[in-house]
Order: sequence, then structure tokens, then C-alpha cells
Amino acid sequence: MLIESVPNVSEGRRPEVLDTLEASVRHTPGAFLLHRTADVDHHRSVFTMAGSQKAILDAVLALVGAAVRLIDLRAHEGEHPCVGAVDVIPFVPLGDVPMDVCIETARTAGARIAREFAVPVFLYESAASAPHRRRLELIRRGGLAALADRMRQREWAPDFGPARPHPTAGVTVVGARRPLIAFNVNLDTTRLDVARSAAAAVRESSGGLRAVKAIGVTLASRRLVQVSMNLTDYTVTPLDRAFSAVRQEAARHGVEVLESELIGLVPEDAISGIDPVTIGLKGVGEGQVLERRLRTEVEKWKSGKVEK
Repeated sequence: MLIESVPNVSEGRRPEVLDTLEASVRHTPGAFLLHRTADVDHHRSVFTMAGSQKAILDAVLALVGAAVRLIDLRAHEGEHPCVGAVDVIPFVPLGDVPMDVCIETARTAGARIAREFAVPVFLYESAASAPHRRRLELIRRGGLAALADRMRQREWAPDFGPARPHPTAGVTVVGARRPLIAFNVNLDTTRLDVARSAAAAVRESSGGLRAVKAIGVTLASRRLVQVSMNLTDYTVTPLDRAFSAVRQEAARHGVEVLESELIGLVPEDAISGIDPVTIGLKGVGEGQVLERRLRTEVEKWKSGKVEK
């Protein structure tokens, strides 16, 4: 029984820090690091890993320990919303693993993160302790300062840990969910208003596409703007439909799509039958498809090429 976890870390500019975080996962017996993505503008990195319940829990705790030691959120400036050095840690069932196993893992991880690192933890999605905490964007609304104010209220006390943010690591949001796709579409303009308009047009919360979350951000290093999306159920809104909706809204403003990008890994059935070029991707390599990447790592382990 394998569980996937995809910690999002508020660091995307110091390779030496990211290398240390990666090593913490690779040195965990039974855990497989499948992918790492970093972005300097978002100032954020995504680590995709898989393993047994025990191995994935050990790997996540090792990564959190390194991140709390090396990342100071007080000096953090990036385009992506965040409330913690390790901002969010979802646990995702693979194969026939029941969601209840991931919920149990999330709650165990949350309790241990609070106990071992004094970082307050909120549970979200399927692991949420109350309906108003289920959606990640509601927990992060207003940023860390606003969340710190809400934490003084009984209904916003953290699920684990102190009722105030860690001085350098903030808070961490831990949960259990189904697979999602992080999909960004880059527009050939510097006009942030166009990206925000396109994001509003596609996201479900403002009347757009079902199972889509989206924000518009500036990529200063590339002199572009971006519509950054999460497709929370790609069987409801697939990649090609989300891409087409962004392109159509951008065209209304006389702006063309330049390219798109996947952050982390994509489930095999989400890309099957879609020509990557038609959604702005140069291609989808073997290393970007979840099932193929996992098979590769497991085969390497079985052959003795990877010590675990």
C-alpha cells in the first residue's frame, strides 16, 4: 500500500536549501522521491514522494525538520500565497489505498509536527476537523498575519500545537485529498489585470469551471504573467478544457498564450489522449507521469540500484 505526499515549501531560490530538503527524503528508508519543482517567482518548491504509511510519515517529518531549521518566513517574499515554511502537506491515496488511511496519516503527521517542532497545524480537505477548515484557501485567506489574528478565536484554534504561529516557520496545513493537477498557463504580456481576469473566469469560486482554483500572478524573472491553477478533479475539468478557457479569456484582451507548465507530476489518465502541444506543453516526459515515475523508482529499488 503506497501513499503519495506532496509537500509545498516556501523556498524556491536557494538550491542548497532545496538540496538539503531533498536529501532528507532520499535518506528515509522506504520513501521514494519522485519529483522536485522550484520556482523563483512563486518562491516555492514542490516535492513529490511516495512510500508506505510509515515511510511517507518519516520522510515528511524529516523534510519538515530540515525546513523549520533552514527557512525563515519573516524574510519570505513570493508571488504564491503561503502561511508556513512548509506551507501545505497533502497525503494522497495511490491504487486501492482507502482515503481513511491518508486521513489517519495526516492526523498523525499533524500531531507530531506540532509536538516535535512547535509548529501549529491545521487539518484540511478530507482530514478537516470542521467544514470551514476544509478548503485550503479559506485557511490561508489574508496570509499569515490574518490567520494569526483568527487563531485567537475558538473556531480558528489550530488542530495541533500552540495558538500562535511559530516565530520563523509560521503554521503548516496538513490534509488528505484525491490527486490534483497543478497547471500553469503563461501569457505573452506583463499585464497582471489580464491574468487576474482569466483566473476569475476559470475558477469555480467566481462562477467558472468546476473543480478549478486559479490566481493571476506576475513572473518578474520572465517578464510575463501567469494563470496558476489547481485542477482538483481532472475528471470534471480536464487539462484541455482549462487551457482553452484561459486562452479564450486572454484573447478577449488581445493577449496570446505563450506556454503552459505542469508543476509536480500528472496522473497517467489525465494526460492520456491529449496532445501536449494543444495545451501549450512542449511535451510530457516519462518523468512527469506519476505512475511511470513510481514504477521506475520501484524497479530501481528492486534491482538494488537504490538503497532503501
